[in-house]
Amino acid sequence: MNNSDGNKRSNIEIGLLVEIVQKHHQHSGELTEGFVKRILTKSPNHPHGIKVMLQTGEVGRVKNIILD
Repeated sequence: MNNSDGNKRSNIEIGLLVEIVQKHHQHSGELTEGFVKRILTKSPNHPHGIKVMLQTGEVGRVKNIILD
């Protein structure tokens, strides 16, 4: 697994495999893996990670971008 910067919107693309932390998992840091369906953050950068919606409908901030 190779990690990239999930704090930059320019690094996130639709269909990308990522790990996110959902709001109710922020205290535990539990990560959810999935494919990006929508990018919800409008700004080019966010200190806690770009907010995305996965294809499963789950919403969270990108912590890791998984590259082949």
